[in-house]
Amino acid sequence: MKKKLRLTLVMSVYNKSDVHPSTFILIGIPGLEAAHMWISIPFCVVYILALVGNCSLLFIIKTDSSLHEPMYLFLCMLAVADLVVCTTAVPKLLSLFWFNDGEIPFEACLTQVFLIHSCSTMESGFFLAMAFDRYVAICNPLRHSAILTHTVTGRIGLAIVLRGIVLLSPHPFLLSWLPYCTTNIISHTYCEFMALIKIACAETSIRRAYSLIVAFLTGGVDFILIICSYVLILNTVFHLPSKDARLKTLGTCGSHVCVILVSYTPAFFSFLTHRFGQKVTPQVHIFVANIYLLVPPMVNPIIYGVRTKNIRNRFLKVFRFSKFTNLNWFG
Repeated sequence: MKKKLRLTLVMSVYNKSDVHPSTFILIGIPGLEAAHMWISIPFCVVYILALVGNCSLLFIIKTDSSLHEPMYLFLCMLAVADLVVCTTAVPKLLSLFWFNDGEIPFEACLTQVFLIHSCSTMESGFFLAMAFDRYVAICNPLRHSAILTHTVTGRIGLAIVLRGIVLLSPHPFLLSWLPYCTTNIISHTYCEFMALIKIACAETSIRRAYSLIVAFLTGGVDFILIICSYVLILNTVFHLPSKDARLKTLGTCGSHVCVILVSYTPAFFSFLTHRFGQKVTPQVHIFVANIYLLVPPMVNPIIYGVRTKNIRNRFLKVFRFSKFTNLNWFG
């Protein structure tokens, strides 16, 4: 009741002649306002696990020189992008759910749009880089260390970051030039490009087309190239002489395939429902959008921690050392 009254007051104060509002109002998940407090609990737990998991992964890879290989360096880059994406959205989301604090300044909203979309694009690029690493390691193992040197790995990472910045930096400007003369209320838990496009009172077909093209040139092309790399990998694997060799080689790709499925499935669903799923309820879309932001950053370090022997052993070693130190301290 209080939240509805607050929104009514905000709407009455909002000047509809002001085409560039100073603030937007996030309302969370429409129709489920009463359950926001309960929904926030799993969101908060998942966010904490994502922070702990990715920070632990970064620490383990940084402190273990045997893990300074291209695959793990790309994994570090992915972990940083994951941390930026979820930290950009979740604190404000929790503030909204816990304190009904839905106000977000216009500039902060555009910054959130840029960081979420650009870092999501970077994540896709890092998945492709990791697929390329697996391709070279399996299809051309003798030249792996010569092809993917630390310098080349760094340049690939820099190219992925620059691609995300260059292609997504127009988004905030495209949104800032739009008039918002109807409402400043966003039916979402965070600022998203299409959510803002929907409340604009102007022609947005060019902006929608640009967003669609960028999505295809990044996530779409990356996904196609990842599939091509795995076709070549499978072709090489099936020509190996023994079944044990085939299974062992495929096992090195297991973690990568898992994180790709976890990340791309909600991403593609969210993208398609925003543009073509008019019959999908807003609650479903917003839930999927939040799953895309929260679940992959939490699951990625778990998958690599469980399935990758080197990371798992290093983590257990650090955990045992910490436990031994605590016993000595209290003993």
